[in-house]
Amino acid sequence: MAGTLAEMDNHVTLAEQLQQKTGPVVLINELSAVPEDVDRLYAVWKEDAAFMKRQPGFISTQLHRGIAGSTTFVNTAVWETAEALGAAFFSPEFQAHVAQYPDSTISKPHVFEKVAVPGICVA
Repeated sequence: MAGTLAEMDNHVTLAEQLQQKTGPVVLINELSAVPEDVDRLYAVWKEDAAFMKRQPGFISTQLHRGIAGSTTFVNTAVWETAEALGAAFFSPEFQAHVAQYPDSTISKPHVFEKVAVPGICVA
């Protein structure tokens, strides 16, 4: 990837997460770039999302942008399994494409599962 791929959690890597046999999962990826690179970051993300949408196990995605001129984005993507996400993420086509992100891009992807909290939320 052009730019920097950083771990969101210092105790488990994205690569370790993508090998887990669990699902459904939610990828949350914080992306940021310098202001002059935001348009390119957005354009590359849009192409990445279109690729991911065609992959087996993909369910949905949503991009969010910080307000008040923020250059920080958060992408959420729902997948049937962590393995399906891993197959798409590590595919040569996707890896070649992420090299197009601006050098100032910092990406912090991490995979989550729903947590049941009685009386508050369901898993």
